[in-house]
Order: sequence, then C-alpha cells, then structure tokens
Amino acid sequence: MSLRTGAPPRLVFLLCVLLPQTLPAEGPSREIRDFWFNGAEINRYELTQARYGREHPGHAELIFVTEPFLADRQVKHEFGSGPSVDVLKVNALRTFNTGIYSYRTMTSTFSPIDLERFPHALKSTNSVQDWCGQTFQQVNRTDDGWSAQLRSYFQRDGDQDLELPDAWFEDELWTLLRLDPERLPTGELRMIPGALYTRFAHRPIAPAAAIARLETHDALYVYRVDYPELGRRLEIRFDREFPHILREWEERDSESDAVTRAVLKKRVMQSIYWEENRPQDRRKRKALGLEPIPN
Repeated sequence: MSLRTGAPPRLVFLLCVLLPQTLPAEGPSREIRDFWFNGAEINRYELTQARYGREHPGHAELIFVTEPFLADRQVKHEFGSGPSVDVLKVNALRTFNTGIYSYRTMTSTFSPIDLERFPHALKSTNSVQDWCGQTFQQVNRTDDGWSAQLRSYFQRDGDQDLELPDAWFEDELWTLLRLDPERLPTGELRMIPGALYTRFAHRPIAPAAAIARLETHDALYVYRVDYPELGRRLEIRFDREFPHILREWEERDSESDAVTRAVLKKRVMQSIYWEENRPQDRRKRKALGLEPIPN
C-alpha cells in the first residue's frame, strides 16, 4: 500500500473513514516490536569519505528510532487524526573536512515496519552543507513510483520536480536490512542511487541498471549493489542475527581510486537523546567517542 503525496481531498477523506486511526501492525513480528519500541539506537562510525579524488577522515552517525507517521501526508504524526503507521526512521549523518572547509550531510528515511503492507519506504530526505553552498532533496513514495524534489545552490542541479517510475531506492535499503534482510532486492534490477552519491557526482535522480547480491560470511551478511553503467559499488556488512547491527559499509567509484569506508566504533541502545538537551548532558557525547563542546 502506498499513498501519493497531496492526494485528492476525497481520497484522503475515504482513507480516514475506512482506515483506523492507527493501522494495525499485524505483519511485524513481536521480536521487531519489542526491540525497536524501546528508545533510539545510536551508532557512531569512523568514516573515510571520498571527495575530489581524495580520502578525508571524519565520522558518521546512524540513528535508528521508531515513530508514528501519517501515511497520506508522509510527515510525523504529532496531533489530530489520520491514517497513521509505525515507521523505522534512520537519520544518517556524515561530518568531514576537505582541506580547509567542512562538510555536513544528513539523510533521513522513513520505512513502515509492516513490510507486508508497505514494502517500500514512504519518504527520504537529504541535505548537504559545505562552505560553497547547500542542497536539499526529498523523495516521496507514490502509487506509481516516486515523486522527487531537488533544491540546489548549483545551477546544473536546481531546481527540479520529478516523477520517477517504480524502482528500488538505495536510501531505503538501510532501514529494510534492519527489519528483514530476506526482503532485500537481489538479481538484475533498476535502482535509484543514493541521494548523497547523486549530489556529490552531480548525476540525475533516476533509476539505473543494478545487480544486487546478498551473501553470508560467517556471522555476517554482505549485501552488494553494483551499478555497471555508473561504475559504482555499495557494499554493506551487517549481522545475520537480529537486530542485524550494521558493522561497516564501503562505496567505490570507478572514476576515482578514493574509497568511502565506515566502520562501527560505538553503539548505544535505548537512548532518549531528545530529552538529554541540558548543558550537563554534553559529557554524554564521550560515550559515543565524540568530544563534548567546550564550556
């Protein structure tokens, strides 16, 4: 089940009448619900980011947390009524410097935990900030595929509004593998490359030919996506056992010898970080291997 953003008022009305206020979670297992509804999981990775043909040190954080989501409007359900579903959200952040100036990136993806009803993510956003400018991309699931918006400082990219055909989206893989790796797409297929890749490479937001494989290496799964036409490879290593902790990933581009690599260094579970916002809470960043901001 997928709902088009900006659905006609009559369709929204019918959905509100026919669907309960919160869609029942019959599909997800008790294991999933017991684990993912007990606070956030924060993961910090040691990052080597490829940029401008060089490798730059930095750090990345993947923050996984569940929240209610309005399926028709595709925003967090904070008040009022509407068809609401439980989603697993990942906020993926990267911080690194290229020479004198800094980069900050963030990709947020929202995937319903009931994969029987919602086999795809409902929404994914991406922002990139550096000393030159910034970009913002939003992709929403529709009945026919995806609807994308791109707003960019750069002339070659901005501004764009696109309707994309039905295809897998690379940025939804990160939540899917945490819920059910067996549902990861494999074989020859069409996939929309990740937003961070298309923005850094200034490539169009469009499906590309891909070959995906899921392999087992001892206690790990290795999921690999190759884009032959783009010369790109994404490889993700994560635990075979639930909750499928994401251990490391690697990105390669045939146009450069530089490789992006991230390795898990710290993991904190059942965090309620959104309440830990006092000045004295800065010291808790040390538990993640992040230096607190000086007083």
